[in-house]
Amino acid sequence: MKVIRPLASAMKEGGSVAEVEGMTTTSAVAAGFESNLDEMRAIGHEVSFGPGEVIFEAGDWADAIFVVLEGEAQVDVGGRFHRLRPGDVFGEMALLSPDRRMATVRAVEPVRALRIEADAFLSLVRESPEVGVTLLRTLVLRLREVEQRIDAWMAP
Repeated sequence: MKVIRPLASAMKEGGSVAEVEGMTTTSAVAAGFESNLDEMRAIGHEVSFGPGEVIFEAGDWADAIFVVLEGEAQVDVGGRFHRLRPGDVFGEMALLSPDRRMATVRAVEPVRALRIEADAFLSLVRESPEVGVTLLRTLVLRLREVEQRIDAWMAP
């Protein structure tokens, strides 16, 4: 399975995120979850989606985090799109702010993902604080991505 391990190995060998083809900043953070992947698999379950199938929609209750294991999905936030690839983590805002989702995520091709309920993931964070630090990194990187997009839109 070509999930998170190839990215983690590349990072350990001195590679940067930019050097790992096809990976995004959130994939690099997913590598931080590698040491807890077995625990995450124990508390989560695999889900599959066909091309075009909705994984979750804006307005759905935010109740879980996902890790893309195989395939590719697309996030739509108010008409702005972002691709998710193996290793990418999404739905993480649900863990800290349980409310309705603000984005729609749809499979672009067949997707296999690990779905972890919010309560189970938060229990893992309590048991393994490094998972919480990784989650914070994910959120900070997402914030930086949004800031960069806003700067680009506002540029003359």
